[in-house]
Amino acid sequence: MSDDFVIVQRREDAPKVVSVPGRFSFADVRNARGERRVYGCHAVNPSIREIAIASPVGAKMCARVIAYIDHLGKLEGLVTRVLQRGFVMGIYANGHDRQRLATKIEWLEQHRNSEVRDQRADSRFVPKYPYSRMMLADGYTENCLILDMSVSGAALSADTVPAIGTVLAVGKIVSRVVRHFDEGFAVRFVERQIRDNVEMDLADTDA
Repeated sequence: MSDDFVIVQRREDAPKVVSVPGRFSFADVRNARGERRVYGCHAVNPSIREIAIASPVGAKMCARVIAYIDHLGKLEGLVTRVLQRGFVMGIYANGHDRQRLATKIEWLEQHRNSEVRDQRADSRFVPKYPYSRMMLADGYTENCLILDMSVSGAALSADTVPAIGTVLAVGKIVSRVVRHFDEGFAVRFVERQIRDNVEMDLADTDA
């Protein structure tokens, strides 16, 4: 088995969509305020019956999942398979909803190679390998998921959300936490990175 994230086996009802960003919650995992904890994710190779989720945290078999995937909308189901860096969830849907989902997946298949050019100097992009590891000043390390990135910073999702102002290393890059959001937090790199190298330096293939 490859060390990379395991892709759900292709079937006739599964057009090839490499990765779609989104967020999810486990129904029984809540924060200190009693609210469902939200994590960022990448949905890999979705079909009308199941979807693989690249996740910053582990999952338990049969856990109930509520996911919101870009372009696909809200999806609910149970964890049917636990993967090294995520999980597979079976999708609850009736016939009409599956038909609508199939149409959305087909649209993604047709547009997945389309690139919208962003003229900003710090345009953001989703890395091909979204896994990394963050290290805090006291030496504590934790796996994290890269939601998107640029030459000046990145958006991350992890089980731990460091306080704003915290200095930490993400992969090989020293960064500072500058913002919190529902799915995780954003960091700004202490030094501006080179576009051709930032993805490799931020990723941690051992994560």
